[in-house]
Amino acid sequence: MRTIKGPGIFLSQFIGGHPPFNSLEGLAGWAAGKGYKALQIPCNHPHIFDVEKAAESQTYCDEITGKLAEHGLVISELSTHLEGQLVAVNAVYREAFDHFAPEAVRGNDTARQAWATQKLEQAAVASSRLGLNAHATFSGSLAWPYFYPWPPHNELRFQEAFCELAHRWRPILDTFDQHGVNVCFELHPGEDLHDGVTFERFLALVDNHPRCNILYDPSHMLLQQMDYLTFIDLYHSRIKAFHVKDAEFRANGRSGVYGGYQPWINRAGRFRSLGDGQIDFKGIFSKLTQYDYDGWAVLEWECCLKDGDTGASEGSEFIRRHIIPVSERAFDDFAAGGSND
Repeated sequence: MRTIKGPGIFLSQFIGGHPPFNSLEGLAGWAAGKGYKALQIPCNHPHIFDVEKAAESQTYCDEITGKLAEHGLVISELSTHLEGQLVAVNAVYREAFDHFAPEAVRGNDTARQAWATQKLEQAAVASSRLGLNAHATFSGSLAWPYFYPWPPHNELRFQEAFCELAHRWRPILDTFDQHGVNVCFELHPGEDLHDGVTFERFLALVDNHPRCNILYDPSHMLLQQMDYLTFIDLYHSRIKAFHVKDAEFRANGRSGVYGGYQPWINRAGRFRSLGDGQIDFKGIFSKLTQYDYDGWAVLEWECCLKDGDTGASEGSEFIRRHIIPVSERAFDDFAAGGSND
């Protein structure tokens, strides 16, 4: 067994227009001051991290690595959640997701998809240059508008949607494979890959591709009322990244899993800062350690109540307390008999 690395922090929720949140160096100093050891860096803010430049220049990657090392930090993973979303956009969501892309390709589905694919390919090269072996992303959603089908289930529609999703992602997975990097899909409502069943369906269509893996985030499973501990038993061999995010589900008589189109604070299921929700993180860290997960434990802070800076401060210590230093010997070795017993 190996000890989980951490704590790390995902920067997306903290990047802003004012210091220290408007530069990588400022964010690095802020995160290091809170005890973090790694940053998960999104690729949609070129002034923070320029993925195109990183794919072209080893010098740029070395400069980034050196800048973080001055603060005692490394990169856990790069993230293309927004770009991954744009690999597969159902026409229903065209307007909602268009602003994720640059103006030049908005309103043009083919151009937008090509741009997103290019960004994923750049992230594969950049990850390799940075010495990373995992990458965080979303799958996109062609089937999601029909997730609770009415009129009744149309299997042909879902077959077509998942076959097309696999068709779009297969060459991207091949590119990541060429660079020795795992693609870790965050299983997330709103994405076609949102639970174990949908991941299995996609995995089969990409021929069990070795780079098709999972970013494990138990908060999305709690809000779907899944058994997120048994999920680890089933899929641990494909879990290559880990978001440490808390959530709670408070059953009531007015709304449920679907949320009722309400703000987060009024939903039955909502995200919370670490330790304020219902997730059994002792169980999660125990299972991941048991199954030899040796990646990073990365805070993704989202909370409908608590201030983000407070959540980041508490999250660092929370993760540190839950990481299990793996023992190098069995506790009962002292009583072992001779080899001839």
